[in-house]
Amino acid sequence: MYGIINKSIEELVTEQFGESRWQAVKQRCNLPIDFFISTEVYDDAITYQLAGAIAAELNISVDEVLFVFGEWWILKTVTEKYSGMLQSGGDNFMQFLINLPNFHQRVMMMYPQITPPEFAISDVEEKSICIHYHSKRKGLKVFVHGLLSGLAKSYKTDAVIEWIPGQQEAETHETFKVSW
Repeated sequence: MYGIINKSIEELVTEQFGESRWQAVKQRCNLPIDFFISTEVYDDAITYQLAGAIAAELNISVDEVLFVFGEWWILKTVTEKYSGMLQSGGDNFMQFLINLPNFHQRVMMMYPQITPPEFAISDVEEKSICIHYHSKRKGLKVFVHGLLSGLAKSYKTDAVIEWIPGQQEAETHETFKVSW
């Protein structure tokens, strides 16, 4: 993953819990990196290690870490660093979700070595939509749930996001029904 991800995780921990907690997280996972460079590619294992170390340090589950980070990614990182890209996705929550399958096309222009997830939509109705998330990375269902929650909040939309079990292919395809 690109360093921007790990850098954002660091910002979340330091802003919410303090620099000393971040140092403790780094120590827990034996992180040999002093700082992350946003445009540098890092092994995915580092990001998973960070999530586990944060969970242990804060005495919460990894799922809680992933959900909070998903919301943080949208509400803080994307809003502050890539607001134009976010705004180009649509004027409202539903438009953004409909355009979500094309979103990473723009991201790939900025980060050419990215291994992006793919999104598809189905069952589009006036007040709901199904979002299909496909990724080579396993175990990120709760992170995507957090992303969708963060998007709803950024568009000031009261949304209900439900994971739909049983339609997935292993852990690389997840389906969410989003209603508002």
